Amino acid sequence: MQLDDEAPDTADDVATSALPRGRAAMRVVERIRDMIIAGELAAGARISERMLTERLGVTRTPLREAFKILEAEGLVRIVPNRGAEVVALSLAEVEAAIEVLIGLESVAAELACARATPEEIEAIAGLHARMLACQRAGDLMGYFHLNQDIHQRIVDGAHNAALSRVYRTESARIRRYRFAGNRSPERWARAVAEHAQILDALQQREGALLREILRTHHLKGWQVTRRTLESGG
Repeated sequence: MQLDDEAPDTADDVATSALPRGRAAMRVVERIRDMIIAGELAAGARISERMLTERLGVTRTPLREAFKILEAEGLVRIVPNRGAEVVALSLAEVEAAIEVLIGLESVAAELACARATPEEIEAIAGLHARMLACQRAGDLMGYFHLNQDIHQRIVDGAHNAALSRVYRTESARIRRYRFAGNRSPERWARAVAEHAQILDALQQREGALLREILRTHHLKGWQVTRRTLESGG
């Protein structure tokens, strides 16, 4: 797969990677994913392979492996004779995915309250504490990663593999759009307060209450995100 008008990999190129091949690719995946989430790589834009190899300090081999992983996640599209580009979703597509996530979390909420182990709930509480520390430090990306992990772990607490798999896939596709809503300081502060309610309902194993809090949490977040996206943010 030739992604830029550059020469094919050589043995020297591959040998320059300081990490084993799989680990190098995953490190690149994480870095590019964050760049997409933060908007550093714009939706619909072609991704320069040369720019990324220089910026990330990697060779083309792990970069191309990373593109394949990101394509499977729905974040990147590999276009023949053009290379990789960031997938752009319409507002309608993002809203449809949000509706799916709300439905999945509604199902997961009561199941998680019934099935999650004390250790799983304790782990979520630990993530919540770390998330609050990121918010106090103004670390939006760190906060966002922990926020997404909390939602995924609540779904995982339902102990339904199919539910977890579909939620993870849909969540990954619209992650950059959800991140956009967190740029609002007011929404960020409200989201933190809502997460305290989410954790309390989970710890008390109040499934119906958790379901409604999660639903309201997502709807409020989407209202802010939609306004942000409509204004070009």
